[in-house]
Amino acid sequence: MVNPAMIFKIKSMWDEFTANHPKFPRFLQAVVSQSVEEGTIIELTIRHPDGNTLASNVKLTASDIELIGQIKQMGKNSM
Repeated sequence: MVNPAMIFKIKSMWDEFTANHPKFPRFLQAVVSQSVEEGTIIELTIRHPDGNTLASNVKLTASDIELIGQIKQMGKNSM
């Protein structure tokens, strides 16, 4: 069961995050507005203040695309 208080807290935290980093939600909207297809590579790099860097990537499969479609649909249904 989803805790409504937790949803409210996460929403409040997300609002603060987007206020602090306004380009990030616009980036996500741009990503979602384009079709993602099998073979697309998603890369993520984390750079710590001490200079340590972690990086990874995934090449999307057909089942990944299906998962992304389901998540998109959930987002549409919750609005």
